[in-house]
Amino acid sequence: MKTGGADGITEKIAEAKDKKRKKELTDADLQKKSVKLVVMHLKKKVDPDATGIDHVLTWLGEMEELLKQDGFDRVVYMNMRKQLNEAIEWVFDVDLRHKLRNSWYSYGKAMDKKVPRK
Repeated sequence: MKTGGADGITEKIAEAKDKKRKKELTDADLQKKSVKLVVMHLKKKVDPDATGIDHVLTWLGEMEELLKQDGFDRVVYMNMRKQLNEAIEWVFDVDLRHKLRNSWYSYGKAMDKKVPRK
């Protein structure tokens, strides 16, 4: 039974503090967030009219579906990185391929991120 006095106020303050606390970030959460950022930047670099870009666009669609799922399976994300590498090989524009390679490299760095420990 809740009381309306000082105890009720204390309970409300405790509830508010619990809501403000952030969910503890794990390495997997950080890596998934980082990969999302890389994919977002990669989408900005893609020219849909470039020759051979179809493979990269298909990869982006698959990656978006994967990012919508809950959880983080590192093996699956590493396989997606390999698939991106293969898709980049189909792009004929050298400058665009170079930009995509930078994203591929950033993807690898995102997968190596670790949460700072206190």
